[in-house]
Amino acid sequence: MKFKASFTDDGISLLDKRFLPAIDKVGRVCHVYLTPTHAMLLHNLLGSTGPDGDGPQCVAQFAKDLLFREYNVSSRDGNRVAFSVDVALLHRAIRSALAVHAQSPAAGDAPAAIQVKLVNKQTPGSRSAAPFLTFETKGARSAVVQDVPISKPLSRSDVARLQDALDAAQELPETLAQVPDLQQLQNLVDRLKNIGDLLSVTVTQYGDLHLQVSTSLVTLGSEFKRLRILGARANAPVVDQNVSATIRMEMAVERGEALSVQVSMKHLVKSLQCHLAKPDCTFYGIAPNGACLTVIFQYFIPGTRLTDKSISFYCRLPVLDPGTS
Repeated sequence: MKFKASFTDDGISLLDKRFLPAIDKVGRVCHVYLTPTHAMLLHNLLGSTGPDGDGPQCVAQFAKDLLFREYNVSSRDGNRVAFSVDVALLHRAIRSALAVHAQSPAAGDAPAAIQVKLVNKQTPGSRSAAPFLTFETKGARSAVVQDVPISKPLSRSDVARLQDALDAAQELPETLAQVPDLQQLQNLVDRLKNIGDLLSVTVTQYGDLHLQVSTSLVTLGSEFKRLRILGARANAPVVDQNVSATIRMEMAVERGEALSVQVSMKHLVKSLQCHLAKPDCTFYGIAPNGACLTVIFQYFIPGTRLTDKSISFYCRLPVLDPGTS
């Protein structure tokens, strides 16, 4: 199998400034998955077999032309290649490459592109070759080659498992509620995480997002109302306005106009780190049958309100049974 590519300036900047810092906060290791049309960073899609157990899943998918000027990937498995990498090491290599790339080029010379390729090489003291992701960068006064150690590329069966997990993770909730004030949500979660480890999340078809923590001594929660809704929606009954938020949520669930799940507070806090990728919009939803809590980050084409379809970024939080922590 082979992989060789040259980054676009915008593409490598996206990775450096936004996506790698976000994914590094969610988990220390991710899979890099390369197909003929897309490059992906996938965290924890293989579940408990990964280093982060059953924590949040994170998927960042980019059209190849967004990240790369030249892009060549080939394998006997439909030209698909996947391997795992330490996110911090990958980010460090990209930052170093950018530092060299930023050096003023010689007069009349255009700055060289940052190249990346998959190689096998034998390091000093080893008896066999090991796989690396190699970055090659030329500046005006120096050239740098950096080798980032990676796992052995996944086998055909493991790539199939990864693809199946990716396909399953792309199922959208029936109702998505947009949270316009992310700082308010962050402040709320910062308060709630000091109370308990288990968080109840309810999303209604009326545009309500309800978060609540309960312990034997205290119950505390907050509600975001009349949010923008994508997907299935309904009109809230007038009678609901005269009862507490908790009762309204319970009634909405009974009518089939809301879904409620319990998730780990630690997992939600991790998912909030994805905001380091600076999305333009963030939506929360609950998968059919309460399978997971899904957070979808939307990006616009610069200067417009049109969705940038070359970027897909979302996070899925596993659902916990009541009483677990």
